[in-house]
Amino acid sequence: MKEFDIVVFGATSFVGRILCRYLQDVYGTEGRSLRWAIAARSAARLEELKRELGPAAATLPVIVADAADVAGLRALVARTRVVVSTVGPYALYGEPLVQVCAETGTDYCDLTGEVQWIRRMIERYEPAARESGARIVHCCGFDSIPSDLGVFFLQQEARRRWGRPANIVKMRVRAMRGGFSGGTAASLLNVAKEVRANPALRKELANPYSLCVGLSVDTRLRQPNVSGAKFDKDFASWVAPFVMAAINTRIVQRSQALAPYGSEFRYDEAVSMGRGLKGRLAATASAFGLGVFMVAAALGPTRALLERFVLPKPGEGPSPEAQRRGFFDLRFLGRTEDGKVIRVKVTGDRDPGYGSTAKMLGESACALAFDVPHGERAGGFWTPATIFGERLLARLRDRAGLTFDVID
Repeated sequence: MKEFDIVVFGATSFVGRILCRYLQDVYGTEGRSLRWAIAARSAARLEELKRELGPAAATLPVIVADAADVAGLRALVARTRVVVSTVGPYALYGEPLVQVCAETGTDYCDLTGEVQWIRRMIERYEPAARESGARIVHCCGFDSIPSDLGVFFLQQEARRRWGRPANIVKMRVRAMRGGFSGGTAASLLNVAKEVRANPALRKELANPYSLCVGLSVDTRLRQPNVSGAKFDKDFASWVAPFVMAAINTRIVQRSQALAPYGSEFRYDEAVSMGRGLKGRLAATASAFGLGVFMVAAALGPTRALLERFVLPKPGEGPSPEAQRRGFFDLRFLGRTEDGKVIRVKVTGDRDPGYGSTAKMLGESACALAFDVPHGERAGGFWTPATIFGERLLARLRDRAGLTFDVID
């Protein structure tokens, strides 16, 4: 029997601290319902985190390990059933831990949204994970649980109503309030740097099936992509590109490949901006602003200016009060081949990228530790919907402040 159920690796990062606070508040630190520990490269910062968590965390176990120290990582994973990692940018710091988990049979989850890195991890370590029994689950935060489980929930309801899934699904961000952290900024800028260094990566990132590595998919089926302002009749609203669509749609397509929603499944995401001239102007401005940001991030001189003057620094992010005031409201529409329509909504009660993400990540780690037997889900790279399904829906509803509801 392993010493711990879960080890939080990168516990002293911005999201790691929020995650640890959540685990302490919900599960405590005495090991009665959850045996967990915190890990990072700095013993001093780990002790500082324990002081921040308060007297109840005095007995919380501490593991000192560096993301680049393979021997130290092997010693860490030998003590736990699940590792949950918040160490980003993952493309810079995340590979050794994924490799060690895949080789040793240790379950792993994280909150990365770095598509190019996820693809590399699948290509390099899926055979080892299958052989060892390690279940690797990326994207267990706002990217991409609300999208992935939102589609899963919609399809479950469609099957219940009509005996078949919807072949067309759309997600629209109806409303959202949230902040931006230095870690997220660093990940976005690192992707831009990789594309600049390797122009071929641009084509890979544009491929909606880029994460369906080794899976049977019909790549001839064209997927919709909202790349500019347009009017969406299904939602009676102007829409603009959604910055997280580039990762969310890829995760949903991997779920489709692992547990198909049908041979003609199409999926896209966008932000609803409203009706009439006001909505059109807002959608146009949003699409233009996002385009300017991506161009600026791709060019060295302007990227340096963004890093120095605009974007938050590593370790910075929204305040606890801002996290509490945050929320998200996502709307999904599904349509079957014969025209039947179902609408659902997914909401969260905290800042999507941090307060809510920490809760989603914590419950994903607990679901991996307690809810999914190895005999039921073998080793390999899974998505949240395909490994957790209804079990995680229940956890998120009961503990994490998310709702999943049919509205039509």
